[in-house]
Amino acid sequence: MNVLITGGAGFIGTHTARALHEAGHSVRVLDVLDPQVHGRDADFPEPLQAIAECMRGDVREVDDCTRALESMECVFHFASRTGVGQSMYDLGDYVGDNVLGTASLIEAIVKARIELKRFVLASSRAIYGEGMFHCDVHGAIHPSVRDPAAMRKADFSMHCPHCAAVMSALPTPTGCPAEPLSVYAITKKQQEDYCQYASRTFGLPLTILRYFNVYGSGQSLQNPYTGVISIFYSMLREGRAISLYEQGLPLRDFVHVSDVVSANLLAMNESLASSSVFNVGTGVAVTIREVAQAQAHAMGVHAILEERGEYRIGDVFACYADLADSRKILAYEPKVDLLGGVREFVAWADQQKAVNQYDKAVAELRAHGLFGSAAEKTGP
Repeated sequence: MNVLITGGAGFIGTHTARALHEAGHSVRVLDVLDPQVHGRDADFPEPLQAIAECMRGDVREVDDCTRALESMECVFHFASRTGVGQSMYDLGDYVGDNVLGTASLIEAIVKARIELKRFVLASSRAIYGEGMFHCDVHGAIHPSVRDPAAMRKADFSMHCPHCAAVMSALPTPTGCPAEPLSVYAITKKQQEDYCQYASRTFGLPLTILRYFNVYGSGQSLQNPYTGVISIFYSMLREGRAISLYEQGLPLRDFVHVSDVVSANLLAMNESLASSSVFNVGTGVAVTIREVAQAQAHAMGVHAILEERGEYRIGDVFACYADLADSRKILAYEPKVDLLGGVREFVAWADQQKAVNQYDKAVAELRAHGLFGSAAEKTGP
């Protein structure tokens, strides 16, 4: 098929473009080349230009979208600002890029009467807010935000809203109600809403993929809002201590980009029911501490891990994927475990120039009251 990837010069977009090209598809990329992600005065990388038609344009502009959609049969909509922390104070940028960008793309499809075989939206596990939990007394519960007063006392666990008992995390299914806790998460939910509207009203053949914590070669090493994998790498390479937020206890589902690309190509299946929603993760929960240890092991260095009682407003405690529908309907099966994936990332990152902007990100969070430190610090 003729395939358009919005945000196709980004991390997931580049990997997907390569896989599509290798599978025999014709690929076009639309990307604004955001300086925060690509650096100043960036151009499309030559390897991407060799396999795809690269168009510089803004997904928020209907005319740019219309131009990029010409003769396309499938669209992967990846263009989006990512990162929870920055979204909490840069509201306009996130709403503009993520929400207006999606609305403009759909408007272009509708007005130009583009007949697509499939539209794949890259959504996020962030729309769930907290994941599912189990209370020994009250069973399965989808809790809301944690009590800030408890977090200030270094109590970071998730407590049952009915009996206050500490709960254990469960895998989160796609049927879990959405309760976005950050501006980023709200915009991803709104992206889904606009696409679902287009599916109901105009017959847009839609597949929604909710990515969990994606990592791997090619992710930005200069954008401090793209996740802990790149942050930990920079800190370990510089021999700096890593401050483990919330004592390193939060649980995440880290999925390698190669598995994400596999899900992307499966999502092109024209026989899938429109508006299908699938989780894309590993189904395995790992703590932030385990991630730091795995990365240090892959790099062959000693990790200095500190617990300073720090936490970030808007972060969830635990969320990992229930893959039942993804396996049964999409035929998706993750293949890369955490250590193998981190080794692949490290082998690539060792050949790159990393720009550590973690301190700058923390300063911005502090300035906006989004970085907390528990009164009772837990020590090293």
